[in-house]
Amino acid sequence: MRLSNLADYAVVLMSAAARQCGSVAIHAGLLAEQTGIPGPTAQKLVSQLARAGLLVASRGSGGGVRLARPAAAISVADIIEAVEGPIALTSCVAEGRHDCSLEGSCKVQPHWGVVNGAVRAALQEISLASLSVAPAKGAGSHVPPDTAAGGSAQTTTPPAFAGATS
Repeated sequence: MRLSNLADYAVVLMSAAARQCGSVAIHAGLLAEQTGIPGPTAQKLVSQLARAGLLVASRGSGGGVRLARPAAAISVADIIEAVEGPIALTSCVAEGRHDCSLEGSCKVQPHWGVVNGAVRAALQEISLASLSVAPAKGAGSHVPPDTAAGGSAQTTTPPAFAGATS
């Protein structure tokens, strides 16, 4: 799974806005300059994010955009959904979509809602505030913390999918 460039840029743009203390108005052009996002793309994203209620725009002297609520109250899921719509890994779980050739015979389709919910919940747990500060040393490493220092890792078996048989 990969985010679209637009969704990625939206997260980058919102993170830059949050670093400006969130409540201080900043022009889309300055956000574009700070992030390296092309100006027209930044303007388009600012409009989309404002329509979604994540940014507030003001005109005139001292105008610009600012976060609509504190960075800690805005999640990565909120930003992605503002740009791409509801988070759905497959089209069969989107309301009103019936374009899958396996529809009617697919045994996995009833479970995709659970998978989508788990992905969305994980993204909902990551706040914009957490993306607006420098990561802790070693953050992002895929090595479990207890093994990084020479300890032993405990292995766990992931839970079986409901209704699965061995």
